[in-house]
Amino acid sequence: MTAAAPVALRLAEVRASIARACRDAGRPADAATLVAVSKTFDAGEIRPALEAGQRRFGENRVQEAKAKWPELKADYPDVELHLIGPLQSNKVREALALFDVIHTLDRPSLAKELAKEIPKSDRPAPRLLVQINTGEEPQKAGVSPLEADAFLEACRAEYGLAVEGLMCIPPAGEPAAPHFALLATIAKRNGLSTLSMGMSGDYETAVALGATHVRVGSAIFGAR
Repeated sequence: MTAAAPVALRLAEVRASIARACRDAGRPADAATLVAVSKTFDAGEIRPALEAGQRRFGENRVQEAKAKWPELKADYPDVELHLIGPLQSNKVREALALFDVIHTLDRPSLAKELAKEIPKSDRPAPRLLVQINTGEEPQKAGVSPLEADAFLEACRAEYGLAVEGLMCIPPAGEPAAPHFALLATIAKRNGLSTLSMGMSGDYETAVALGATHVRVGSAIFGAR
């Protein structure tokens, strides 16, 4: 067995589990897209997943992504890079140069900065998701569920941003299903089609509740 085999095998197992969860939920087998979370892993650890055909990856930090992804994207130009961690307003320009999808739009100041910088970028506008703090945890980023509708309307009407969907990270130690259901409810009433929810420990539950993107890292790359 080669050194790359463990990552490739885990990736295949996760893909099969996602497809099975989709079918069990009465959805098409490809209804949920896998975002392989490569944060903290270096380029050498990511390449086996690329070689196995994975093309969507998630990173938490702009600077970390900037250090490793330009070279990888030169070799695999069809990679789609997702920012799944907090985005500081002063990093927006750098993020636009790297990321195709931003999952963590969570406050008016960030919406304003994105609206200012997107027209200046020489790349296509990123797909945008609003992060909802479904557990209303004070230490966690995200818009309160009670403020979600107003924030989404402001993104559209005030800032001219085309928000595609929502993202959440349920509180640790709580059942994830109610949080996923809440996110789906908010998305539905706002006409949003994309739901980024579910990680290594709960992605099958997320798929059953309508996830279109699941963010899986340790189940593919191993413990951090």
